Formats: sequence, C-alpha cells, structure tokens
Amino acid sequence: MGNSTSFTIKDEPIENLRPLKVRVIGAGFSGIYLGIRVPQRLRNVDFQIYEKNEDVGGTWFENRYPGCACDIPAHSYQYSFDPNPDWSAFYAPAKEIWGYLRGIADKYGVMKYVRLSHKVTSCTWDDSLKKWKIKIEDLNTGNIIDDDADILISARGALNDIAWPKVPGLDTFKGEKMHSAAWNQKYDFRNKRVGVIGGGSSAIQIVPSLQKVEGVNLTCFIRSKTWISNPFGDNVMMQLGLDPNLIEFSPEQRKEFATDPKKFFEFRKTIEVDTNMVHGVTLQGSDMQKGAVEAFRAMMRKRLEKKPEIAESLLPSFAVGCRRLTPGPGYLEALVEDNVEFISDKISSISETGVSLETGRSIELDALVCATGFNNSSPPPFHVFGKDGRSLQQKFTPYPETYLTVATDGFPNFFMMLGPNSVIGSGSLTIMIETEGDYIVKCIRKLQKEDYTSMMPKAERVRDFSAYIDEYFKRTVYMDNCNSWYRSEGGKGSRITGLWPGSPLHCLETLRSPRWEDFEYESKDENRLRWLGNGWSMTQIEGGGDPAWYIEPSMVNVPLEKPEEDEEFKRRPFSH
Repeated sequence: MGNSTSFTIKDEPIENLRPLKVRVIGAGFSGIYLGIRVPQRLRNVDFQIYEKNEDVGGTWFENRYPGCACDIPAHSYQYSFDPNPDWSAFYAPAKEIWGYLRGIADKYGVMKYVRLSHKVTSCTWDDSLKKWKIKIEDLNTGNIIDDDADILISARGALNDIAWPKVPGLDTFKGEKMHSAAWNQKYDFRNKRVGVIGGGSSAIQIVPSLQKVEGVNLTCFIRSKTWISNPFGDNVMMQLGLDPNLIEFSPEQRKEFATDPKKFFEFRKTIEVDTNMVHGVTLQGSDMQKGAVEAFRAMMRKRLEKKPEIAESLLPSFAVGCRRLTPGPGYLEALVEDNVEFISDKISSISETGVSLETGRSIELDALVCATGFNNSSPPPFHVFGKDGRSLQQKFTPYPETYLTVATDGFPNFFMMLGPNSVIGSGSLTIMIETEGDYIVKCIRKLQKEDYTSMMPKAERVRDFSAYIDEYFKRTVYMDNCNSWYRSEGGKGSRITGLWPGSPLHCLETLRSPRWEDFEYESKDENRLRWLGNGWSMTQIEGGGDPAWYIEPSMVNVPLEKPEEDEEFKRRPFSH
C-alpha cells in the first residue's frame, strides 16, 4: 500500500529556483568574491552587499598609512581566476591592492549590488518568518533602513574593528593622534617629534617610511618581542633567477609577465608551491622550526649590529610564527638610524604633550601613532541576535566556537567569511576566501533547491570542531609563550581563535564538499521530497537551458585509455 498522507505535487521543475534574498555585510576581498559567484551560480536571488565605507576594498581601502603593503608575495594575494601581472613590487603597496580590487569589482559587475556608505547596525533572526531582520544606517543621510533576508553573510573580515592602546590619558593628548587604520594623510610629519606605539605588522611597515621624513625624530615604543623574517619570497626569487634584494619589479619584468603567460604561470606556481611547503615550520620542535630560529636570529643580529642592545630587547624566546611573521623590509635598518630611539620601557600614562614611562622619564611629542591593531577575537561590532534572542557576542564568550569557521549553531542561515579560525600562518589566504565563498554558495543553493527554510550546524558538530581546534594547536608554535592576535582575550588567552587548525591545503580539502549531515534543517513542506516538483527539468522549458547539455564537449568528462593515469586525480584525489 502507498502512503495515504495527503500530498500535492509542487508544480515547478526539479531545479526549483525559488526566490531568495541574500544580504552580505562588507565589500572587501570576501564580499567582492561573493558579488561575483552568487550572480554567476545562483538564479532568482535578490542580492545586495552593504558596505560602510565610501568605496569597496575593505582593509585595503581603510589602511592608508605610509608603507602599507601586502606582507606576503602579491602574486599569491589575488583572485585565482584573475591574476595581476602588473604588481609593481613583490609586496604590493596598499594603493595597488585597492586598485586591483576596485578593478575586479568593476570588471565583473559587482558594483551594481553594492550599497556604499551603508552601515549595518543590527541583525535579528525572526524565527516565525524564518528571516533575518536587518537595520542599516545610510551614513550620507543618517536615515535608518529596515531590510530582511533569507540568508545573511558576514564578510566584514578580521582587520576591521580598531583597537586603541589601553593607556591612561590617551584621550588627553593634544598633539596629532592617529591609528594606523585611520591615518590622517593631510598631516605633515616633517620636523616633528613622532611616537609610534606598537611592534606588530603595521608598525613594522610604518617605521621605515616615517624614519625617512625630513627632520623627523622618531620614538618607537616597543614592548613586545617579535621575529622579523627574511622576505618570504627569497627562495622563489633565487629559483627564478631574480635578486631577492630587489623587491620591485622592473617595467621589463612586468611586461614579460603580461606577454608571456607561461612564464607568468611558472612564477606564480613556484610561489604557491614554496609557501605551501613551509607548513612544517608551524610545528613545535620540527627541524624546519629549529632552522628558522637559527637563521632569523643570525639575520636580525646582523641587521641590528649598529645598536646591538635593540637585538637583546627585540629577539624573542618563543618560536618563530607564534606571533604573525612579517618580512619587514627596511624595518630593522630604520631602528638603528640616528633619528630613531627604541624604547622597551612600559608607558605609564599619556599627557597633553607626550608620554610618561614607568621609569619616570617623560618624552615630549608632536604626534602619536598607534599601530596597535584590531579587536580580532571579538564578534562583529554590531548586534547579531539568533534563535531565542541570543546574541553572537554571548555565543562567542569567552571565545568563538564555530562549525568549520563558516557557521555556528543557534544562528540559522547565517554564514561567515574569514570568521573565527579562518586565517593562516603561511600560504594563500585568498584561495581560502574563494573556498569559503564557494562553500557558502553551495549552502544557499541547497536551501533554495530542496525547499529548506533554514539550516544551521548541529551543536554537537560545533563542539566537535572546537575540541579539534584545542587538540590540534597543542603541538604547534602558536601555543608558545607570546602575545598574538591569533589568540582569544585580546591576544593573551589560551585559545587560538584566528588561525585555521591546519594548512591552507587542509582547509581547501575540508571545505571542498559540504557534509550535509552535520546540519539541521527546517523544511517548507512536511514531505521533504516535494521539491522533486512536477517531473520536468527547466532545461526542457524554452529559455531555461540546454535540453541536451550532457553531450556538450565542455560538460563531458572523457577518460583516458588508462583512467588511472588521469592527471586531474593525480594532482588532487577525487572527492564526492
């Protein structure tokens, strides 16, 4: 006997392109990628990207400080489908990276989906409607806009929420005060007494630039020890016959990259292989780690030999990579110049005119630069309320727990790009961005095609991934005794919240094919196969596709006579 339950056929083709509203927060690397792939791969989607800034580009639009540049090879910091042969330097300056992103957004039609100067202020899940209720402030008019969405994607990135130093009296300083991510480009540093607080990647880029300014006297307040590496591309450049000391590309080299695709591809390939094969340095006690410590210590002492006392203050006892590793061209050389003073004493307070140290010394300043980074381990700086009114801030206290970085339990139809545990210590971050975006697009399509009103990871799987993170990092250098933005509690906690627990290639394989059984779903219909529709495919409907698509050469996978010799599956094992 058949099932006697009342049932009606859904009068739609099997592909089921039901309308959905998708909203994205942020138009940096991640948001722009979604602005390409969502329209390319999905249909019948009402799609918008909200961006609080006046233009796209995210951190590369916001960060304008002198010396701001990519700290990994630029040819590994771009979209895989549109590589740029025209980077001016191995570590491309911020302005070029922003120009590249803006050019990509224009080229692929992303801008028509972006609403600039629109700041999301709150997002609330309405469980009765199965929708996100979103409030947005139009920064040009001050008006508050109400919107809703079936799917909400946070693509705001990690380097977004400015962290100021927690020093008494900071707000009383009457000179020029700026954060590295909120740079005053109109300020004239010539003949000024300038203090720089911080010793991380931003400070490492700022100091060499400010040191060269006419008449400047620079005081660097650096409490934290840090490793400065050789340029990441040293081995690559030597393999390709290039001088590692010349990080700028000549017009002839750039022209060759643009006109010789084979040469350009080989250059990119060599970079990717090199950066992917240094993962061993992240493992505590590995031969690669020991070699890095010896090599970097010797290199730093040599570059600081004019003022050897700086080396004693700067050289860490913790492992290479425990803090973010930065090549810092020109940084150590700037620290030993006559117009630069290196101070490792703790700042006790800041006054109207300068800085006071715990030693009792006071230093008068005209300008104070705070290169103190971002609140990386915190939730978004706007309210996100999931099921039962629980906020993401509550969920992420004392530290964030997610499912494979892209989602978390209690927050249906909510996805994250570059969320907690998304970044990497080595390798290509941008291919991870692409992989996360592809994964999220697959989830949206599943919701659409199979008539689910919501999906979210099971709490048990979130706990499983959290346990995996804890166990994995025990054997890595990231748990060594250092203060790092990779960690919870503002860099001082015992939990790694910034990094993916594995190599970039490990992440790519993890997110290659979603484990749908790790999610829980709510369906539009009691019969969960009603999405099978009316027995038709839309490819049989005029204008709906190709009714013989399966014999098109681009759609046919032709095996070799010896199928086991197929290069595709030698390069990467098959996955379901």
